[in-house]
Amino acid sequence: MIERRRLLRLGLGLGLLAVLVVVLAACNPIQVSPSPEATAVAGATATPATPAPTASSTPEPTPFILHPAELKADPISVLAWLFTPIYQAFLLLLVGIDLIVPDIGIAIILTTIVVRTVMVPLMRRQMVSMRQMQAIGPEIKEIQRRFKNDRLKAQQAQAALMKERGISQAGCLVALLPLFLILPMYQVVREGLTAADITPMLTIFGFQVLPVTCDPASLGPCLDPHIPWLGGINAAHFEGMIPLPFELPILGAGISMFALVYTVIQLAASRLALPAHTPGAQLDQSARTQRTMAIWLPFITILYGSVIPVGVFIYLIVSTIYQVIQQFLTTGWGGMFPLFGWTPGFAVDHKPRFPVAMPQAPASTASQPRPAGAPARPKPERSALDRSASAESTIRRRGRQGRRGRRR
Repeated sequence: MIERRRLLRLGLGLGLLAVLVVVLAACNPIQVSPSPEATAVAGATATPATPAPTASSTPEPTPFILHPAELKADPISVLAWLFTPIYQAFLLLLVGIDLIVPDIGIAIILTTIVVRTVMVPLMRRQMVSMRQMQAIGPEIKEIQRRFKNDRLKAQQAQAALMKERGISQAGCLVALLPLFLILPMYQVVREGLTAADITPMLTIFGFQVLPVTCDPASLGPCLDPHIPWLGGINAAHFEGMIPLPFELPILGAGISMFALVYTVIQLAASRLALPAHTPGAQLDQSARTQRTMAIWLPFITILYGSVIPVGVFIYLIVSTIYQVIQQFLTTGWGGMFPLFGWTPGFAVDHKPRFPVAMPQAPASTASQPRPAGAPARPKPERSALDRSASAESTIRRRGRQGRRGRRR
């Protein structure tokens, strides 16, 4: 149990570090190119007397132009340069779909479906591994109980059990991959849908991949960020806020209705990922904690919903719906029911469309009289008394052979 906690802390720490690195890298790929007039004003020599501000001396607004990150000597620039292809891939996919379907809302939905479809094999492996590990959970707990004072033996026994049952545990990076992909999508929505010129980011090796024409002089966004079927709201802005009669330090002046929708769908996804609960069975402390976190963690989205653009919320909602469908087809209803003590008839003995092959314990044999379902045990070590007795018998046999040789 202590080892699991340390691994969990290490995984969370590495995940937060990776998120911080990607966020820092995401701040650099998008640069603003000043207009010639603004450059001339900035480079002009200062005069002794400051003239009164007039309409003619006011600098013109600078168009917002996207540029790939440049490779420089500092570490942040190197990371930004390495992550630029990810942002370009998301932007190219979104713009390409928007050229076919001139609706940025539908383009974001289709982009999400394409990304999640590409990730199906990885997520399927992660779901299968998680469900198989849940199936052998009681045996792992028994191993931890038997070797609670010897971590090395507990790890060896657990590895032998997983090898015996044919379970390959998926890495934590697979589970965190959907979280990492939120950051480039956030960058594309916030910056790609507000930039006056995105053609530099659509150019690879000097060739513009998509035929997009932008007019930086208009200072308006190159792509139309408005979603007609949502009342024309801007996908790059923080809209859809439900006003509150009071103002909270975190929530601000309201709650995002998109955050509420996403929270409800995330609750369903969290419940489906839990193992099925047998009525009358007692849950241990870790299982109760897992179920409690599955209920309360999705509500955190409401706290930061006011700083997520509408387009990113559309991506999150569609991505979670896709995850719910894939989870349902793979593992069925999972821990969705009982819900408030109620289990519908269609959820009883439900078989998923693509079920997970549960690991089976090998049958007992004469050479291995181990009951089915018992945890695999590492090879027992001989005690010091047994080793000394074996060494003494070996010395005696060698001594007899030597004496017989001298008699001959």
